[in-house]
Amino acid sequence: MNETIVCTVGNVATQPVHRELPSGTSARFRLAATSRYWDREKNAWTDGHTNFFTVWANRRLADNAVASLNVGDPVIVQGRLKVRTENRDGTSRTWADIDALTIGHDLTRGTTAFRRTVRTEPQPTGQEPAWETVAPDALSPRPPEPAAAATGRNEASADLGHNDCDSDRSSDDVTVS
Repeated sequence: MNETIVCTVGNVATQPVHRELPSGTSARFRLAATSRYWDREKNAWTDGHTNFFTVWANRRLADNAVASLNVGDPVIVQGRLKVRTENRDGTSRTWADIDALTIGHDLTRGTTAFRRTVRTEPQPTGQEPAWETVAPDALSPRPPEPAAAATGRNEASADLGHNDCDSDRSSDDVTVS
C-alpha cells in the first residue's frame, strides 16, 4: 500500500501530551496550518483557510517534542497523512492525522537553541535505549578539517562531511573523522 507523505508548516495549537505505552512513548499535539495569499484588492497578504491536524510522534521524537514545543511555536512537520472518518449519531466526522517522521522549528520565523540527545547507557537487545539531553558545550567538539579553510567551507559543513553547493570538490574528497 502506498502512503501519502506530507510536509506541513504551521503553529503548535495545543500543548503536546506525553503518554507511556507498552510499545514505547507517544506524544500528540494539534497543528494549525493557515494558507496565505496576496489579495490584489487590499494590496496586502491575507490569511486563508486554516487546516488542523493531529500530529502523533513516537519514541525519541515524542520525548523531544514534549521537551521542545510550546503552544504558538512555528513548526515544520513531515510524516504520513492518515484521514479517519467516523459516523456518530447520524453525522459523519473526518479527522486528518499526521504520523510524524520529523518535527522541527521553522527558522524562517525565529531562532532556536538545539541540544543533542545522546545515549546514556547501552540497553539489552530488544529494549528501547535510554537517552539524555545534553547542552551543546558538553559535547566534545571535533577539530576542524585541515582542508576546510583551503576550500572555503565552513566548520559545520566540514564536520558533517557535506560540501557547499558552490564547491568544486566531489563527495569522495570529504574525510569525516
